[in-house]
Amino acid sequence: MSFEFEERPTIKGFPELRWTGKRPYRSTQYFPAQLRERYGDDQKGWINKIFWGDNLQVMSHLLKEFRGQVDLIYIDPPFDSKADYKKKITLRGQTVTSDSSSFEEKQYGDIWTNDEYLQFMYERLILLRELLSDTGSIYLHCDWHKSHYLRAIMDEVFGINNFLNEVIWYYRRWNIASTVFAGNHDTLLYYAKNRGRHTFNQLYIPKSEKSSAQGKSWKSVIGEDGIRRSIQTDEPTKGVPMPDMWEISMINPVGNERLGYPTQKPEKLIERIIHASSNPGDLVFDCFMGSGTTQAVAMKLGRRFIGADINLGAIQTTTKRLISLSPELESKNSELFQSLIYKETNTEKTDYLLREDLTLYVAEGDFEENHKEEKNDSEIGSFYTGFEVYNVNNYDFFRNPLEARELLIEALEIQAFPQSNVWDGELDGRMVKIMPVNRIATKADLEGLKSNLPYKTYEKRKEENPNQPVEKITIVCMGHEPDLKAVFEQEISEYKFDIEIVDILRDKSNLQLKREAEADIAIEGSRLVIRAFYPLNLMQKLSLQKEFVEDWRQLVESVMIDWNYDGVVMQPTITDVPDKKNIVEGIYKVPEDAGTIRVKITDLLSESLEVEVR
Repeated sequence: MSFEFEERPTIKGFPELRWTGKRPYRSTQYFPAQLRERYGDDQKGWINKIFWGDNLQVMSHLLKEFRGQVDLIYIDPPFDSKADYKKKITLRGQTVTSDSSSFEEKQYGDIWTNDEYLQFMYERLILLRELLSDTGSIYLHCDWHKSHYLRAIMDEVFGINNFLNEVIWYYRRWNIASTVFAGNHDTLLYYAKNRGRHTFNQLYIPKSEKSSAQGKSWKSVIGEDGIRRSIQTDEPTKGVPMPDMWEISMINPVGNERLGYPTQKPEKLIERIIHASSNPGDLVFDCFMGSGTTQAVAMKLGRRFIGADINLGAIQTTTKRLISLSPELESKNSELFQSLIYKETNTEKTDYLLREDLTLYVAEGDFEENHKEEKNDSEIGSFYTGFEVYNVNNYDFFRNPLEARELLIEALEIQAFPQSNVWDGELDGRMVKIMPVNRIATKADLEGLKSNLPYKTYEKRKEENPNQPVEKITIVCMGHEPDLKAVFEQEISEYKFDIEIVDILRDKSNLQLKREAEADIAIEGSRLVIRAFYPLNLMQKLSLQKEFVEDWRQLVESVMIDWNYDGVVMQPTITDVPDKKNIVEGIYKVPEDAGTIRVKITDLLSESLEVEVR
């Protein structure tokens, strides 16, 4: 199955951004997804969805069911900040004896060539447009590195007339003297699928008590001369309409909200976006999920959501975060909406007032047309707490893309070329190029290779042996566009190449790129007891030997248990996810009706071991 996209016409008189290797993105193929885990139950026939995989493939999967169905998109994509982002891994407790009790683990990289980055974002924005509903809108979070390029691409993809705002998120932080002004803001590029039809709930800031206009408001009227004017009235004011500069604090480094995930954004920022551009029950999507802030806030505010990320650490962090939210929301299903005061009026919109504590409540009004049937508080306060976790493609050994190159070199027995800017190594007389492994290889990925090839050497080889290939090349990738080889040969047709593409997912699906964990789990009477757990990758990084592990629980983030595993989808009823200061229990009472028991233990690196006990 494939999906085709309508190409937007070129608008005369408006510029279009060009880059080396830019090509139209007019179709994609369907990628199947495998349901791996399920937490909680559906609500009103819906259960939220989390996808682990390349978001290009995830969105290609979603097109089959959700094309034109997403009401709000927020994405916080790579900024091309030229940095690698790390997470500090620290043992729980202090009783483990080792050379080190903590280390920094690289989570993901944000280093691109300019052309590669632009093509990457261009293709994903096209798919996001296809998923967006006719009344939907999208917020793209960026900063000074690429905001100017991204706005030009969004103008092209969504249409210049669908631009709504450039919102500035201003935050205070400790500034140091420099030769430039201190950078204290990010940018949100806000576009509609169809301007004028998009969902928008007006936000207000309360007027100061000292304001001379306190208790008064302004309204627009047309005078006898036909000219529109604003006049002040004595009608109660809702406050000042929200401007396009938002001052919201960054996350407290030691606060409860901080999850230790690089580039995590504050919930208050996402709350404002979701309140402004969606209604209860709407579908929210974030395909650069990270720590799951969008999903957590959507759950708290009664929205449905879909999330995706290629980093397994993001999947595990988000899963734990949502599990911790569910009990509170399920037991107090309308707690966050107790301040929502519903009044039936003739208006068609819901107005929100921004209080001093930055929470929002309905001041007056009705819901959008598609929510008018919801006429009671219980409907307004419905929370969608259940969610499922899917895999799109098999990414098990690519938990950390930054380590994948070294792991592949070792696993494939490639002779590495650490100083080369062209080749990663040599294997059986063939030059090896490892493509980006956190996504499928595209034609744009070939540009960096083609621009650095030793053409003078090839010219000499061609003269000496005109019928022989000037180079034997092996391209290693994790999924690729079907015509990748043909495009390479066509674009450098003046030289003959012997090109081999090794697709790890297809050709080396049994490749083991990490050391498996070990565990000793047993049923003792009516209890399931985890006697020992040895996450070998983590222990290797800590220089920790088995004999020095005094309490295996200090190496563990969570334990999940499904007492009646169906052999396909894990549906845990035990979700032992302690906070940062505590450790898992390790001993669990087995219910009388237990059948096949499946245990999932996740370590501090977000790597998991799943074991069937009986």
